[in-house]
Amino acid sequence: MKKIITPVVTPFKEDESPDYEGTKQIIDFLIEGGVDGILVLGSTGEFTNLSFEERAEYLKFYAEYTAGRTELYAGTGGMSKKHIVSLTNQASELGYRASLIIGPYYYGIQQEQLFAYYDEIAKSTEAELLIYNFPKRTGHTVNSDTVARLAEANHNIIGMKDSVLEPNHTGQISAEMRGKEFQLYSGFDNQFLFNVTIDGAGCIGGLSNIIPEIWSALVRAENNGQHKEVFFLASLVERLMPVYSFETNASLLLKKLMVCRGLAIREKAIFPYHQCKEEDYIRSRKLLEEVLREFDNWK
Repeated sequence: MKKIITPVVTPFKEDESPDYEGTKQIIDFLIEGGVDGILVLGSTGEFTNLSFEERAEYLKFYAEYTAGRTELYAGTGGMSKKHIVSLTNQASELGYRASLIIGPYYYGIQQEQLFAYYDEIAKSTEAELLIYNFPKRTGHTVNSDTVARLAEANHNIIGMKDSVLEPNHTGQISAEMRGKEFQLYSGFDNQFLFNVTIDGAGCIGGLSNIIPEIWSALVRAENNGQHKEVFFLASLVERLMPVYSFETNASLLLKKLMVCRGLAIREKAIFPYHQCKEEDYIRSRKLLEEVLREFDNWK
């Protein structure tokens, strides 16, 4: 069965600390929209400006408020192995399905070092892990043979989010892992159909923050073999892909569009990504309104 997991935005207060009341609204909105899971504090969740203590408390709050209503995944990556392992263990104890760990950023890295990095972390915890490959943010990619070696050496590396512009990389990983239990998720919304063809697990796509009901309908149609519906719903998702290109950090624009959907959350992102051109917002809102109108007519 394929899944849509939402890499959820984090609403912030004026001091850039997490807004818990706003978070409650977002959780309820996504669950009511039918998503299969929520990834907390991933890239879309702007985890980089939060302290270790803030991240730990936020993961705890999420687990308590969702109370088993949907699967939870934790973004626990960072530059400190000690913090990564600690957050990962805490998330596992709180009932998170798995932790998503991005590779080291800032310094350059080679494949053997990447293997050592993930291998060491995996052997430091019993929690289940997803490798997070996002070359545009880390400056490196995790090659398919490295992924295969890591999964072979560590039973708790159960899958991967592959956020790549060229989906053939995801296809190479699928070929390496064929016949093995490995959950391979695409990281961009418009790669879902490709993911399906290579027997992937689905998508961890940011647009599900604003259109959870369309995304859940798409996944449901795929799981039920309703191919005509799949292509139509996938085309609606594709129509919204320009939202990612308007801003270097799409999280702010996603939050503004969530306000359009009726959520009373602050339209704030981390500094210095806290400004959005009005024309980009207007274009995005128009796209969203058109897509929602077509979806309503289809229903």
